[in-house]
Formats: sequence, structure tokens, C-alpha cells
Amino acid sequence: VDYTYIATLFLNTLTPKFYVALTGTSSLISGLILIFEWWYFRKYGTSFIEQVSVSHLRPLLGGVENSSTTGLFASVNGEAEPRPSVSECKVWRNPLNLFRGAEYNRYTWVTGKEPLTYYDMNLSAQDHQTFFTGDTPQLRPEDAVMQKAWRERNPQARIRAAYQAIEMNHECAAAYVLLAEEEATTITEAERLFKKALKKLSVYINLLVYIKRRLAMCARKLGRIKEAVKMMRDLMKEFPLLGMLNIHENLLEALLELQAYADVQAVLAKYDDISLPKSATICYTSALLKARAVSDKFSPEAASRRGLSTAEMNAVEAIHRAVEFNPHVPKYLLEMKSLILPPEHILKRGDSEAVAYAFFHLQHWKRAEGALNLLHCTWEGTFRIIPYPLEKGHLFYPYPGCTETADRELLPSFHEVSVYPKKELPFFILFTAGLCSFTAMLAMLTHQFPELMGVFAKAFFSTLFAPLGFFADKMESFMPSSFWHQLTRI
Repeated sequence: VDYTYIATLFLNTLTPKFYVALTGTSSLISGLILIFEWWYFRKYGTSFIEQVSVSHLRPLLGGVENSSTTGLFASVNGEAEPRPSVSECKVWRNPLNLFRGAEYNRYTWVTGKEPLTYYDMNLSAQDHQTFFTGDTPQLRPEDAVMQKAWRERNPQARIRAAYQAIEMNHECAAAYVLLAEEEATTITEAERLFKKALKKLSVYINLLVYIKRRLAMCARKLGRIKEAVKMMRDLMKEFPLLGMLNIHENLLEALLELQAYADVQAVLAKYDDISLPKSATICYTSALLKARAVSDKFSPEAASRRGLSTAEMNAVEAIHRAVEFNPHVPKYLLEMKSLILPPEHILKRGDSEAVAYAFFHLQHWKRAEGALNLLHCTWEGTFRIIPYPLEKGHLFYPYPGCTETADRELLPSFHEVSVYPKKELPFFILFTAGLCSFTAMLAMLTHQFPELMGVFAKAFFSTLFAPLGFFADKMESFMPSSFWHQLTRI
């Protein structure tokens, strides 16, 4: 059997229209795959084909993921330590979160955009249910109503439930808290409702701390900063074991507004400790104080000629430390990326934390003459110290790989989430882009020059099938002449 002859005969029967249809269809299909892959990468930060391959095909093929990189990591002093996997992607309550009625809703009225995601609000509902439920084994009727109120998605339904709880018991402090958060359209009105809730409060410690903290934040927003500082200090002295609420971050921001830098340094001396968890507020405030000491006279040209002084070196190292902890912050402080309203919850070292920090602290960096200039000149040097942030850190644990996914849940869809380290385009996007372009070009050439492309296609396929024909001829020479006849009969 002459397979080369058969292939040539088949190819001669194909018309140029067939080649146009073939290349055009291939270009269309690869283009659709390209569009879907690009959309999926922009939304989820990964390739759909790669994800399916790793998640479903690799186990079928018997492959296992390399777990050696997730076991032990080198600590700062070079000793191997287990990497914390649970807390590194833990979502925290934003210590300076805004008021829904007086601030978030105002943004919605003006822009028509929702600044909070359902995931973020659902976390807040869980917080409120946990914090504001009394220690009694059986819920009071008004508490049961408030439990349901926090879970309502519709703001008006939450407000109606709060009024229902007040009708059941005029001493229901949690209901006044909800009205202060959701219904009050000004900070003054919210403060009045919080004070009313404080008077109605009986024994719930968590609710007491929450109300006093929000009252301090109201005073800060209304310009009574010294009063706010006193309230925060009193709250920290009264409840020293509630450090996880991060009230010291509220205090730091208020002290910076007062320009009480000595007091800020005293707070940092207590909370910027190696045994305590870090935050962008701690690291960047420490960097700001050190930068402020030298930034007014700092010049990149002069520093390159004479070298950095000890104070300048300390400031640069503090900036590198802060950037390593959260590399997303500098672009917001330097206004290279637009700010949005901060979410009610943040992920430490993530874009959500960077947004929250820059939203409240950008003004303090601008007030320190030359501080932003020093940050601009030095922050990118951090990435030369840690060229492989996901494998090994410098002063902190390696950068967690889960921040992008969590930040996409916490931040609104109209915000472009900052990703670190910057991801390269997946292979399959590049592959489908090349395939789409190549097949589209072939379709166009076949449409314009059908005869020439037909000759080219026949020559290409004839060359492609030539080894097969050669292999078939060799097989016939080795096999007995009756072998193929017997095989066809079987």
C-alpha cells in the first residue's frame, strides 16, 4: 500500500475554501481561549488551564506537589523555624475602620459604588455577634433580635431590627450601637448615639470597650484630638489584656496628628517589640520618625558623593524594614496608585492593609518635610535585599502567597489589587496568543492567495507524512507478504 500516494490524493481533493475554514476556525477558537484565560488571570491571578492541570490532572498522573519549600524556613538568625501557616493569612479587624452611615454611605451616594464587599461585611457581622452577645447562657429576646440584625444584608432591615430591639427593651445598648454605625449620617449624630448606648450599658465588657473606642474615634474625627488621646490611653490602661484590638494604632495616628513625636516614640518602644506581632502602622511609623530626623536635609546627589551618615543609614534601614513587611504601601504614599476607602477588615502584609494605612497616614508623611522624597529614593532598594520574597525573607518570614486571594475578597471589584511579587503572564496565555495570531495570519493569507497557500499546504503535509510512508515501507519489507492480509482478515 502506497501511503504517500493516498495522502497526496487526499490532499489534492481539498479546496482552498477548506484551508480558509480550517485556519479561520482555529483562530476563532484560540482567540476565545485567549480572552477567557486573560479574564481569568485578571480576576483570580492565575491561569485556568494551569490550575486545572495542577489540581486535577497531576493527581491522575501520580504527581505530588513539592512540599519541601513549605516545611522549614530560615529565620533572621539563620536557624530553621516552622513557618506559621495559620496566622499569616488571618484577617484582622481594621482598627481605624470608618462609620458606615456617616462615611461609607456618603461615598455610595456620591459615586454610586459600593466601597465594602459582602465578604467584608459578613466578617463584621460575625464580629458583632461574637462581641456584643452577653455571657448569659440564654439570650434575651432583644439580643436574639440583634443577632439576626447583624446578619441582615439589607441596611434598612438591620436598622428596623435595631428599632424592634429597642421597643422590646429600651436599655438595649447593642441596638443603639447599630444605629450609630448604620443610620447616623454625621459623626456628631453617631457620637450622640454611642453616648446613649454607653448610658444604657450594663455589664458587657466587649461592648463597653467597643463603644468607648468608637467615642474616641468620633472625638478624633471632630477635631478634639487631645480628648481622643486621653480616652484611648484610659481605655488601654483599663483593659491592658485587650491588645489584640490594636487600640495603640488609633493612639499612634492621633498622636501623629498632634505632632507629639516623643509620645509616638514612647508608644513604639512598647509595641514595636520582637515578641509582638507587627503591622504596617508599627513599621511605617517607626520609619517615618527616623526619616523625619534626616529628610529635611537629605539629597540623593550629596549622599552619593559623601555616603550616608549614621542617622540616614538608620532611616534607610527602617524604610527597607517597613517595605519588606508590606511592599504595597509606598505606591499609595507616593501617590503612584489611587486610594480608595479602607475596608472594615485587613490582611496584614496585604494590599488591604496598605490601603488602610495610607488612607489615614499619608497626611502625616506629607507633613514631615522631605520624608516622601527619602521614601521615593530608597524604597525599591528593598527588593535587592530579598530577590526571592516567597522563598526567603530578610527581617520577616517569607512573604505569604495567599494575600492576593484574600485581598480580592476584601477590596471592591473596581479597585485594582496590588500584587507582590509581580506575576509574569502564564505560559498558556502567551501560547494561545501566539496560536491565535499565527492561525489568523494563515487564514488571511489563504483567503488572499488560495492557490499559492494550497500548494504550500500540500507540500507541508506531504513532507509531514513522508516519514510515515517511509516507516510503512520498511515495515512491509520486514514483515511477510501475507501478514497484512491476515491482519485485515482478523
